[in-house]
Amino acid sequence: MTTLKRRPRPLVLLTLAVVAVVTATVVIVVRANRMETVTLGEQRDRAAPGARIPPGPHQVDCRKVKCIALTFDGNPGEPTDRLMDLLKQYKAPSTFFLEGRRIHEFPDVVRRMAEDGHEIGDHTWTHPVLTDASDARVRDELRRTARAISHLTGSAPTLMRPPQGRTDDRVSRISKELGLAQVLWTVTAKDYATDDTALITERVLEGADRDGIVLLHPLHKGTVPAMPSILKALGARGYTFVTVSQLLAPSKAEPGTIYR
Repeated sequence: MTTLKRRPRPLVLLTLAVVAVVTATVVIVVRANRMETVTLGEQRDRAAPGARIPPGPHQVDCRKVKCIALTFDGNPGEPTDRLMDLLKQYKAPSTFFLEGRRIHEFPDVVRRMAEDGHEIGDHTWTHPVLTDASDARVRDELRRTARAISHLTGSAPTLMRPPQGRTDDRVSRISKELGLAQVLWTVTAKDYATDDTALITERVLEGADRDGIVLLHPLHKGTVPAMPSILKALGARGYTFVTVSQLLAPSKAEPGTIYR
């Protein structure tokens, strides 16, 4: 007796078609919202062949030495002075992304950042999620902070870090309009979630790599106490500490671009 194969029922075919359409739509949406990022090393390598590092007493050629950029987010309050003492001791110029709302409470700290050779970036005025803010608010958050930094140091920032690393095409467009490149990170100690200095140190050292960007928050209790171990260990591994712009040289950050 011959057994006839059952043909797929119309409902099954319809279900399969719907699943295929939904899957394709999801893929398109994900691709559309996946922000393209550029590493600092890739940007540096875009410089013209033979391009030279700008002259200066503290310039470093990260094409030739193993560099890493320490970056610190938050307002410039205590214990930022203690942190800068450590950075000076270990010859570690870094990049500070400052919130604007309390900058004028600590003018001497902000001026010292610039005087000690640190780079100062824009971390918005009140730390909102920029992807949830209106165009007008994104501009205001970044402009107010940039003006405050410029007022105290005489130099306007060229870098910004979006709070929580949340950005999109709209934020990128506005950042470009304001002359700001976006800087994310390659490793975070998640020091906002722990006061364990040993764990903070371990996370930084595990994630550290050449041309890396380390994210830390000085105002959390475990961060500054972890810094001597972090600085000593990275130095022993042959890393040279640089600012974000030093790591990019002889290239420069392009406004609106997202760097990681």
